[in-house]
Amino acid sequence: MTTTSSETARARTGVWLVGARGSVATTAVAGCAAVTAGLQPPTGMVTETPDFAAAGLPPLSSLVFGGHDTASCPLPKRAEALTAAGVLPHGLAGAVAAELAAAEAEIRPGGPAPDDTRSDEEIVTAFAADIADFARRTGVERTVVVNVSSTEPLPAPGDARLPASALYAAAALRAGCGYVNFTPSTGLRTPALADAAAASGLPHAGRDGKTGQTLLRSVLAPMFAQRALAVRAWSGTNLLGGGDGAALADPAAAAAKNAGKARVLADALGAAPEGEVHIDDVPALGDWKTAWDHVAFDGFLGARMVLQTTWQGCDSALAAPLVLDLARLVARAHQAGIGGPLPQLGFYFKDPDGRCAALAEQYADLLAFAARLGAAA
Repeated sequence: MTTTSSETARARTGVWLVGARGSVATTAVAGCAAVTAGLQPPTGMVTETPDFAAAGLPPLSSLVFGGHDTASCPLPKRAEALTAAGVLPHGLAGAVAAELAAAEAEIRPGGPAPDDTRSDEEIVTAFAADIADFARRTGVERTVVVNVSSTEPLPAPGDARLPASALYAAAALRAGCGYVNFTPSTGLRTPALADAAAASGLPHAGRDGKTGQTLLRSVLAPMFAQRALAVRAWSGTNLLGGGDGAALADPAAAAAKNAGKARVLADALGAAPEGEVHIDDVPALGDWKTAWDHVAFDGFLGARMVLQTTWQGCDSALAAPLVLDLARLVARAHQAGIGGPLPQLGFYFKDPDGRCAALAEQYADLLAFAARLGAAA
């Protein structure tokens, strides 16, 4: 499919956010509007660097937002709360109020609620209808569904019902949309959706966005392996608040989150070292988090050494630019006729559709993919 740059600029692309009233989604919507208006630079957006200029990605100004959520706080109010928490700069929520209101008007009730008596099929049909109605109303050329909702526990063996994240993923397929799972939740990673995903030919990427502690691990672990330094133990602690902190206070949800963190180390080092990651909910931290790592390793002649790192950051501000990157990349892949899993986007994920690798290797894969997209323009 051949598309000129002027046609790409005119077309509009839908971004359907699962968890559309959460901190990450609100920051992404506000940030997209701010960058488009020239109010803020695109800091943290890899796709806004020169290496991606020729990839034919949809412009930020062409993105139209909507989504599902079970929460009721409207986006403008959520943006005010994020401003008070220091996540958004003062004055920004007011400056992009129209864009926040437009996105809020396109948010539909999520679910399923605990008392929902509908079957999985009925819920998927309803979710898919919401997405299709959004596309018709807004006139977008295509839509990418991005899951940025709170982490859910892994499904129990033999569970007859699909988890909520899988219902949303199935709805994305039903509506003919590309799909991104930015969370550790199941999404498309269930045998129940394998055939449908393969038959759809739709592009999809995931799982679990790599924003903080694991980003640092993906850089440091290959260093130890390449320098032939034996890692004896790697332990960590996460302190965080907000919706993620509350969700990850559930041990089952925390286990789902930690699986991706462990995979990065196991793939880089050849085996998982001793040690665990502890996740503690500290409500007072709000949208900010602190991650601490303690690495015990051996050097020449058995000399025992330690590396400690501390990462402090705002999870929403780290995640939002990546969400915008991924929506643009998957939309462009869809436009170019590239379907199925996109391992080239592993740069963004803890548990990617493909191999875990050193960040530099993953970035090289991403640049090659950008060049492929550009050649398809």
